[in-house]
Amino acid sequence: MVESDTKLPFSMDSDPPFEETYKTLFENSIEESKINRANQILITCEECELPLIDIGRLSMGELEREECKKEIARASQEWGFFQVINHGVSSEILEDMRSKQMQVFKQPFRLKTNHQYLNLSAGCYRWGTPTATCLSQLSWSEAFHIPLMDISSSGGLPTTLSSTMGQFAATVSDLAQRLVEILAEEMGHKSTFFKEKCLPSTCYIRMNRYPPCPTSQIFGLMPHTDSDFLTILHQDQVGGLQLVKDGRWIAVKPNPEALIINIGDLFQAWSNGVYKSVQHRVVTNQKVERFSTAYFLCPSYDAVIESCVEPLLYRKFSFREFRQQVQEDVQKLGYKVGLPRFLV
Repeated sequence: MVESDTKLPFSMDSDPPFEETYKTLFENSIEESKINRANQILITCEECELPLIDIGRLSMGELEREECKKEIARASQEWGFFQVINHGVSSEILEDMRSKQMQVFKQPFRLKTNHQYLNLSAGCYRWGTPTATCLSQLSWSEAFHIPLMDISSSGGLPTTLSSTMGQFAATVSDLAQRLVEILAEEMGHKSTFFKEKCLPSTCYIRMNRYPPCPTSQIFGLMPHTDSDFLTILHQDQVGGLQLVKDGRWIAVKPNPEALIINIGDLFQAWSNGVYKSVQHRVVTNQKVERFSTAYFLCPSYDAVIESCVEPLLYRKFSFREFRQQVQEDVQKLGYKVGLPRFLV
């Protein structure tokens, strides 16, 4: 069923006009292709399984519970990524979420670009990379970036989509708060910071589609780290997610039962570098499309991020300041610099 879903045909007018819009980048791609090969930017990676943690053990006896917490902290330190099973999100919700997501993306491109389509805020639908100056900076993907508040308050979302997204959002929000609380405790801090600063009004869901791409020179999503505390990802079985481990890129083997968790920049700063926000990317597929849904645990723009232990690696900064710096770097350089800008 999953395989047939991934091959469900999309009409030509549903795809964003990548080749037309970025025609100049394609024309200049011959020389860039040589550079990419020389630097081995787009290489075939070894596939591996992320650390797999059964968080159902958090409801068991004390020994099982404490060992599970230590595994979560260890994976966050050593990998920055891990998978969880028995996470509380039913397979029915995940399957329904993906089905509704496919229906939304199947609509004509001209309709998706109209913010009245789902009665969402202007700019919620995004595709490509407006700032790209070369193919290696282009992301061959489209996405709906939806604040949690819009899921319940918007009258434009179809009732079934709103209901499915609402169930998904509520469950992963609880899971995210549970995980950050554990990670804080494992550093010796019982903090209310995350519950007070990361609210439905500040967190969001991003529905992603990666259309088939005619060339392997282009990323589905270019290498980056996440500008949040924690990300929870549900992906299909097509594959394409890759991350850096021990200085090399590795491909993440999809697990239909698991959700993927990764540490964001803000948690790396808060933990003073104990928990790792690592580079990751999505590579394209020339034959089939890929879908994923991500939840981002973000604070209010006024929230101040300050390392919880000393000596400090990073100076304190507000989330607004961090976001502004990221946007400035992307505009000037074509890519995000991130946390190195905030080193002491």
